[in-house]
Amino acid sequence: MPRLIHTGSVIVDRIMHIKHLPEPGGDIVATASYEAAGGAMNSLLAAARDGMETIYCGLVGSGSNANIISEALTQAGITTYFPTVADEDNGYCVALIDEHAERTFITSVGVEGRFSITHLKEIKILAGDFVYVSGYSLATPENAEGLATWLPRIPPSATVFVDPSPLVAELPFSIYAPLLARCDILSANEREAAAIIAAHRKNNQHSAADEYPNAAVTLSSLLPQGSWAIIRNGSKPTQLCKNDGMPKQAQSIPTYPQHAVDTNGCGDVHAGVLLSSLSSGLDMEEAVKRANAAAAIKATRSGPDSAPTHEEIDMFVQKNMHNQA
Repeated sequence: MPRLIHTGSVIVDRIMHIKHLPEPGGDIVATASYEAAGGAMNSLLAAARDGMETIYCGLVGSGSNANIISEALTQAGITTYFPTVADEDNGYCVALIDEHAERTFITSVGVEGRFSITHLKEIKILAGDFVYVSGYSLATPENAEGLATWLPRIPPSATVFVDPSPLVAELPFSIYAPLLARCDILSANEREAAAIIAAHRKNNQHSAADEYPNAAVTLSSLLPQGSWAIIRNGSKPTQLCKNDGMPKQAQSIPTYPQHAVDTNGCGDVHAGVLLSSLSSGLDMEEAVKRANAAAAIKATRSGPDSAPTHEEIDMFVQKNMHNQA
């Protein structure tokens, strides 16, 4: 069976629920707070609970954050590829969730930021594997340079999945261009997709992307032929487009609107279940439908350790098959 080879970073989420973001210089009391393994953990857990073999290839250090991460990976049955790094802890993310379920992140990088080409070239990729690459890995030069060197070496028999992350809005296009050049599936939210398209147009005055008014079609035109672009936009239909060399038209894949409690991690759950569904033999359209369902379930649950199981997703789809947006 295909494996999920995850090259992203598991860090600790320190989550605080608030009514609204305070003004600059202001203060506010959280209505609830907790901490748990997050970052890449969300997509790893979603794929694992949906039945996919998952391997975490990032670094786990030693310290209070690393202890939380190690315990979470062990409990989820997720294999770690590299041994523990001594004398350096993992990073953490302060996640602020407001009363409308919108989230704001502030991240501090730890040992996971030392992941480099030295580690990447040790990973053995098998035919059929799905390789998960996160835009958060571009936050440090070691990670970014390592990925730029390593990605072209991945055999075509493996599928490269790219989650650009919100960081694409802050980084130069040249930093994440290597990810697009070896991308088989790009899954972004609306804001991330807009940032990639705008940066590409800024760097390419005469771009073929200018010909396409639809964002999913435009995004697919920036990828290698045969690659898929997916744009998520909350409860609105997910946009899907394949760069197949033909006149392009995006598909709208219905979602399952819910009363959102916590949207933190919904995109990660969507990614994990999408890849698990593809690995089980579903085509892209059916896999996106199933991923939409998983993200909808996640939105009704608070906390990072709340990805649905395979059975929960199937039951949800069956129950809501006539109520899609």
